[in-house]
Amino acid sequence: MKVALVTEWLDAWRGGAETSTLQFMHHMMDAGIDLHVFTRSRPSPTPGLKVHTINGAAMSRTRQSVTFSHRVERAVRGETFDIVHAISPCTFADFYQPRGGTVAETIRRNIAIRKTPMAKAWKQCMIRLNLKQRYMLALERRIFSNPSGPDIISISDYVSKQLEEHYGLRPERIHKVYNGVDPDAASLDERKLDREELRREYGIAPEDCLVILTAHNFRLKGVERWLEVLGMLAREGVTGIKSLIIGKGESAHWHRLAARHGVESMVIFTGPSQRMPAFRHAADVAVHPTYYDPCSRVVLEALVSGLPVITTRWDGASEMIEDGVSGYVVDNPDDIRAMADCVKLLLDPAQRQKMGASAVKVADTVSMARHARAVLALYEEMLSSRRVDR
Repeated sequence: MKVALVTEWLDAWRGGAETSTLQFMHHMMDAGIDLHVFTRSRPSPTPGLKVHTINGAAMSRTRQSVTFSHRVERAVRGETFDIVHAISPCTFADFYQPRGGTVAETIRRNIAIRKTPMAKAWKQCMIRLNLKQRYMLALERRIFSNPSGPDIISISDYVSKQLEEHYGLRPERIHKVYNGVDPDAASLDERKLDREELRREYGIAPEDCLVILTAHNFRLKGVERWLEVLGMLAREGVTGIKSLIIGKGESAHWHRLAARHGVESMVIFTGPSQRMPAFRHAADVAVHPTYYDPCSRVVLEALVSGLPVITTRWDGASEMIEDGVSGYVVDNPDDIRAMADCVKLLLDPAQRQKMGASAVKVADTVSMARHARAVLALYEEMLSSRRVDR
């Protein structure tokens, strides 16, 4: 089977959607798919993978995306493929898989971050003036409003609901294939060594409860809310908590916020890291107080590693958490009290161990191998349908 995969970017450092796409590609090639990737990135050479780098050069970011869209359509139509699978929005695909969720929901949740009506109105005004977001929203509307447009692969129930709510998509056009991650293959000895070395590196005592938060977009992923949670716990006399905040959003602004909430001694901003498995092995709990995530990889990876997770209902990955059993799901990231109470419950090592054992049971359900098999089954179903139509 010859498949074209269209994704504007393919760089893991950009975020979870790109990392998921990279892992998905490897599983599809392992299944014998003749995979051709059309992208603006220049990924490392991979045996068996045909990469078609499309130059999106233009004067503005909006024009770059428009140029990429037009050029990639010409390039894909210039060859014969059994299936065209788009990760980035395009109108000519057989399947469109919005790994980053919908533009409409992204806009709505970015407005929800703002605390006051005036701030929300200002953000809404700025979005309307943002040419790239206007273009992407118009393109999304064109894809979803076209009855003969691509079938949609959604990575969570949350994304499926977005498609129905914002665009009225018929359920039969939506195929839910839950997001996936590769398993944590580290041995017990490797986990123990990572735990000892990383805690020593950051000055975290063996008895401390280490909570990790991983994000690139600190505002959207609720880093400020997490600092407020830690501040509340500190004021209530709770001790023995340390938190590592991992990601490229770190700046002087966030250090000032930590100082304002009185939690400088509790928090370390590590910056981005390629050692995420080691951080998970060193941690006791993972938090993700996000305002928006179609289906967070960091939550799924934490669960698979045996960490209890605290996240919000605005994260599709929360669907994999049995509330109170493998983690906690908070209705609203602004509910600082609820998050603080969840953290208090997890200060008990026995409770963490019990919940971690429940968390790791989702590994088979959220494996990327399972995800790839399910997508491949959709390809085969579409090809069978075409043969019958002939």
